[in-house]
Amino acid sequence: MICLQAGLGMFVNLYTTIPRHHSGSAPSEYFSGSLHSVTWAISHGAIVLAVHTILGLLLAVMVIGIVVRALIMGRRSIALWSILGGLLVIGAGFNGASFLDYNKDVSSFLMTAFALGSIVCYAVVMYLPCTASAPNAVSVAMD
Repeated sequence: MICLQAGLGMFVNLYTTIPRHHSGSAPSEYFSGSLHSVTWAISHGAIVLAVHTILGLLLAVMVIGIVVRALIMGRRSIALWSILGGLLVIGAGFNGASFLDYNKDVSSFLMTAFALGSIVCYAVVMYLPCTASAPNAVSVAMD
């Protein structure tokens, strides 16, 4: 899902023009301005921008769920990598909102860098062993 989101973001960056003046642009207060910008992107932005924004919001919910599940598992390494991946996804989202607010290229770059970093984190989680080590399983079978 993060790869799809990054691809949509590249498409938006290359082929969609975001007007400099829209509801939420250049806010004096970041959070309320970002809320207006995200609402504008979903309701009045190009369809690919709206899909990118909605998918970003769904990803934020999804990574919170991943962190909760990782914490319930009790595996510290999986929890730490999941938390880092989740923070990077959330950071990408905040930079996306910042790009909508201020239209600065650095926000677009950071959004992409954070998304790629989160992919690395979740790839590490996929390769961490999830079960008990083999010697314990063999010793139980021998008893």
